[in-house]
Amino acid sequence: MSLTIRIILIIVSFLTLLYAIRKIRKSHMEMSDVFFWIISSLGLVVLSIFPQIAAFFANLIGIQSELNFLYISIIFVIILKLFSLSIEVSQLKVKLRNLIQETALNENENYTKKEKK
Repeated sequence: MSLTIRIILIIVSFLTLLYAIRKIRKSHMEMSDVFFWIISSLGLVVLSIFPQIAAFFANLIGIQSELNFLYISIIFVIILKLFSLSIEVSQLKVKLRNLIQETALNENENYTKKEKK
């Protein structure tokens, strides 16, 4: 991995880390979500400082360059994050639908009580 790419990775990782910490301080994100970004940023910093780790795993898997291993790893992590977010959105949709139905039933019940009086 070239020195230029390693420096860019370190800079982008630290900027991502600082941005995530800033979002925590302003209460724009939950700690569990920020934890993912902190771990990802630190992982990229480690891989850019020690490219032999990426080279080892690239050779182990049979990938020709450590940069390709890095790209594949990032894509894999993003797909996992997307999957977990899809699950979370699905659960929130179900909760929202149940809440809407419950609210509609309560409003209907209150309306019928007022009509009877």
